[in-house]
Amino acid sequence: MPEYKFVTPTVYETPIAWDRLFIRYGINRGVSVLMIDGKYSSYRFPAQTDIAASTEHYLGGHSYIIDEKTKNRLTDPTIGGDYGEYITEL
Repeated sequence: MPEYKFVTPTVYETPIAWDRLFIRYGINRGVSVLMIDGKYSSYRFPAQTDIAASTEHYLGGHSYIIDEKTKNRLTDPTIGGDYGEYITEL
C-alpha cells in the first residue's frame, strides 16, 4: 500500500520585525487542517476546543505520513478536502 507525505499549508506573514532601515522580515506560518463534523477546514490559530472537537487534525507547520484512504479524503472536494497540492507520494 503506497504511503504519502502531507505537509500542511503555510501563509507568509509580514512584518514580524523591522530593522533600522525599515526592511520588512516575514515568516511562513503553518495552517492547521481539522475535520469537524465530517468536513475539513483550515485554521490559522485553532482553539483547543476546536482541536478537541475534531475527529482528525493536522497541526500547522508539520508533515504527516498518510495512507491512500486518508489521501483520498484530503483531496475529496465534497468534504472540503482541497489539499492535493500539499500531498506527495513517498
